[in-house]
Order: sequence, then C-alpha cells, then structure tokens
Amino acid sequence: MPRWEPHARERLVAAALQLFGEQGYDQTTVAQIADRAGLTKSTFFRHFPDKRDVLAAGQETLSRLLAEGVAAAPPDATPLAAVAEGLRRVAASMTELNRAIAPSVQAAIASSAELQARDQLKHVGMAAAVAGALHDRGVPEATAAMAAEVGLLAFRDAFAAWVEPGNTTGLPELTADAFARLRTALRELA
Repeated sequence: MPRWEPHARERLVAAALQLFGEQGYDQTTVAQIADRAGLTKSTFFRHFPDKRDVLAAGQETLSRLLAEGVAAAPPDATPLAAVAEGLRRVAASMTELNRAIAPSVQAAIASSAELQARDQLKHVGMAAAVAGALHDRGVPEATAAMAAEVGLLAFRDAFAAWVEPGNTTGLPELTADAFARLRTALRELA
C-alpha cells in the first residue's frame, strides 16, 4: 500500500459504518475496519484512538465552531443570541456527507450502550464548550449552562428534521426555526 492514502479518514468512517450495520458495533474490530477501508491498522490509529471515536469524528470541530460563534457575537448580544450565532456556524458547516451518514451513525449508537454513553459525553463536551464561551463573555455560569443546553436541544431537533427522508429544508433554516421555538417556550415558562 502507498504511504499516503487519499481520504483515509472518510474511508475509515464509511467502512466502520458499513461493518457496524452488517455485524454490529461490538463484533466489529479495528482490523476489520482498516481492512474494509483498504488501509492498515496503523493508519486507523493515526486518525482515531479507538473504534468509538469513529462515530465522534468531528466533535472537536463542532465544539470549536460553537464556541467561536458565541465569541464572535456582538458584545451586546444576549446569551441566547450569542448561542444562535454559534448554531449558525455549525449548521452552515454541515455537508451532504453528514446528512448521508447520519442514519447509519444513529443506528450504530442505538445498538450499543457503550456508544450511547459516548454520545452523552459528546453532548456534555459540546455544552461545556458553549457554556465556557458564554462565561468568557461574562455570562454567569448557571445562565451560560442553560443557554448552552437550549442551543444543543435546538440543534438536535433541527438535525433530526434535516436527515428525515424527503426533507428539503436546509439545516441553517431548521436550526433557526427550532431555536426560535425554544426561545418562545422559555418565555412561556416565566
């Protein structure tokens, strides 16, 4: 095999998702994933620390985009307006590849308690990134944590709608709509 393999990371993700779907997450090994992708185990480990992280690929990028969006919001933006800016950045970064693989990722997560726990950790990490960016703007911790959770709930709902078969609405619009609905719901709580 050549020393450099084009699109190795994407190939590893695709191979892992295929194998998880065919034989289950627990029965799939790193060696099988690498072999299916036409790569070596060492190439796998250059891209991922273990097979769980194949499904969390991109978490750091999403957390970074969310935090950057919050930080870039106008200085007078409310905490929720700052979170909305982070959500805009994340929604705009999603590609058709994200949309195409989402059902396979969701199925793999649903099939494994280990992956469900990892998915919860992903959520916690993203919420911490948003809350930290808000806290850096001077937002009190409790308010920052609440705003972060509202934002992630809106994104989760929007993403689920985006990947639905037959959906023709873009993720940025779905995210803005979901966030607006939650903001309205929050006002009704007071």
